[in-house]
Amino acid sequence: METQARYSLIGLFTLCVIAAAFGFVYWLRGTGGFGERETYRVVFESPVTGVLPGSPVLFNGIAVGDVTELRLNPDDPNQVIATLSLDRSTPIRSDTQAGLVSQGLMGAPSIALQGGTPAAPPPSARGGTPVLKADPVASQDLSQAAREALRRLDALLADNAEPLHGILANLSTFSEALARNSGRLDQILEALERLGGGAPAKAPARIYDLSAPHAFPPNDKIASGQLVIPEPSALVLFDTQKILVRPQVEERAAFDAQWSDSLPKLVQAKIIQSFENANYPQAVARPTEGLTADYQLLIDIRSFQVMLLPGPRADVEFSAKILAGDGRIVGAHIVHASVPVQATDAAAAVAGLNEAFGEAATELVLWVSSLI
Repeated sequence: METQARYSLIGLFTLCVIAAAFGFVYWLRGTGGFGERETYRVVFESPVTGVLPGSPVLFNGIAVGDVTELRLNPDDPNQVIATLSLDRSTPIRSDTQAGLVSQGLMGAPSIALQGGTPAAPPPSARGGTPVLKADPVASQDLSQAAREALRRLDALLADNAEPLHGILANLSTFSEALARNSGRLDQILEALERLGGGAPAKAPARIYDLSAPHAFPPNDKIASGQLVIPEPSALVLFDTQKILVRPQVEERAAFDAQWSDSLPKLVQAKIIQSFENANYPQAVARPTEGLTADYQLLIDIRSFQVMLLPGPRADVEFSAKILAGDGRIVGAHIVHASVPVQATDAAAAVAGLNEAFGEAATELVLWVSSLI
C-alpha cells in the first residue's frame, strides 16, 4: 500500500510539472513574445551604432517588438537594413518614421517608430516584406553629434583666433585701468547714486507748533451770539506746512523744518483756542452741520514769514471781517504784528513767528469781543 501511495504522489507531481510547463508556454505566447508577429524592414542611410539583434523596437515609446537582423545593403555600402519583428496589432502606416533613441544617457539605443496618419495606407511591400522610411539624420548617435559639434567649434576658434586674442587683450587693459582708477570710480558711482535719488535718506525735518495766547485782560462782557471761525483763506504761498523766509522782496525760501499742519488749519485751531483762553468757550466753534451761527469770523492770511530786510523779523498779518447772520459785515480789521528775530535758523524763526502770532491773535480776540 505504501508503494502504491508513493507512485501516486510521483505521478501527481509529474502532472503538475507538465501543466506548469504548458501554462508557461501559453503565457509566453500571449505576452512574452511568441504572439502573432509581422516582419518589417527599415533602410538606414547612416550608421546605427549600438543597435544589435534583439534590441527593442518602440512605437511612440511603447515596446512593440525587437530587431531580428541587421545587415549591410550589398548594393549600397552606406545603407543598413534592419529587420523588425513587431506585434501584428501595431498601427504601422506608410508615413511612419523610423529612427534611433537612447534609453537614458548611457543606455543602449533602440529603434523608435512614430507618426503615421490614420488615413494613410499600410507600407508597401518589396520582396514580400513591408519597408518603412528612416529619417536620414535620426540614426546619428550622440557621440557622433558631439564630435561634429566640437569639430565646428574648433574650426570657429581657429578662424577667429586673432580677433579673440585682441578682445582678451582689450579686457586685460580695461581691467588694469579700472584697478588704477578704483577711487575715482567710487566717486562717480556715488555721484550717480545721488543723481538718481539713491543717496542715503535725509533726516526727517523738525516739526514745530504754534502756541495760543493765554494772557488776556479781564472781560466781564457775556457774548451775545454764537461765533464760528471757518478755515482762513490764504495764497498758495502760505497754504503749506513750510516755514517761509523772505531773503529779498521778490524771493521766497523755506527752512529745513515744518509746521505740525498746514498753516490755515493751524491758525484756525489756535485762534479758536485763543477765544477759549479768553473766557469765550461757549460762544466760538468751527462750522459744523446743524450749527446756526450769529456771526462768522472770516480771516485771510496776508503774511506769515520771516523777513530778512531791512533786519531779520517775524511778520504776521491777518485781514479779519465779522459777518452777521443776515449777510452784512459788522466790522473789518487788519491785524499786524512784527517781532525782531535774533538769528536766522529754524528754531529762532519759529520762536519769532510764535511771538508775533500771539500778539496778532490777542489783538484779534479783543477786537471781536468789543463788537459782539
